[in-house]
Amino acid sequence: MILKDIAKLLNAKVICGESRLDEDYNSVFASDLMSDILTLEEYNPLIVTGLCTIQTIRTCEMGNLSVIIFVRKKKASPEIIELAEDNDMVLMECDYSMFKACGILYQNGLSPLY
Repeated sequence: MILKDIAKLLNAKVICGESRLDEDYNSVFASDLMSDILTLEEYNPLIVTGLCTIQTIRTCEMGNLSVIIFVRKKKASPEIIELAEDNDMVLMECDYSMFKACGILYQNGLSPLY
């Protein structure tokens, strides 16, 4: 599914990475534990998290993960956005809970990693 359609499904606001919205993704990983996210490099899933910090961006940078959806009405700070832009990442903000966001994505054909 292309990122543009994912943003629509989740009623998400794209914060940065608009030029990449035609990219296709088929798997999702949801976690607030950055140590779990570090193990995912070979899969390159969308990351769904409520942890909206600089450490989230750094962790995804280290793991070569570049699409992050912040849930639970979390808002990225200017510093987070700047770092994400420097790393060519896509950031979205979604008002839904992690459970609801993942349910919508799963219901629409995206796969979990495990």
